[in-house]
Amino acid sequence: MPPRTMSLTEELVARCFRVVEDSGPDPNAMHLDDADYDAMLDTLEAELPGSEPLWLFGYGSLIWKPEIDHVEERVAVARGWHRSFCMKMTRWRGTREQPGLMMALDRGGQCKGVAFRLGDADRRQQLDKVLRREVTLKPTSYHPRLLNLSSDGGTLRALAFVINRKGTPYA
Repeated sequence: MPPRTMSLTEELVARCFRVVEDSGPDPNAMHLDDADYDAMLDTLEAELPGSEPLWLFGYGSLIWKPEIDHVEERVAVARGWHRSFCMKMTRWRGTREQPGLMMALDRGGQCKGVAFRLGDADRRQQLDKVLRREVTLKPTSYHPRLLNLSSDGGTLRALAFVINRKGTPYA
């Protein structure tokens, strides 16, 4: 069977683009602080020893805008997870009255994406950078989770951000 190409293209996104005025941050939102990020980093580092490479799985904007320093990338598949427009957004993609939807990784199916291997020398710093980009509010919309991925180079374990199904943004 020939390789499949991703169905979601820039052209399709451009066809449905609409400008949504930013209503500003939710005044009731609680942002994570440095202590929260340090605790998350400590937990993740305990789950992934320094002797094991740290991979990050990109399935959406991380693919074309990773914003982290990495030393390798591989096309990879997460089995048991799929992309889904399942996260309600009240800023940038929608309003409080009419939430928009953003793609997140949800259970079931499979998802093809890109795995980025972080360098060993500054992995905590790079991990902190991506956590602060992807996980900003309490309670979190995403759970950082280690997934097993398949790639042409073999199986690897990677950090992915999966939807928090118990969170209020879950659609």
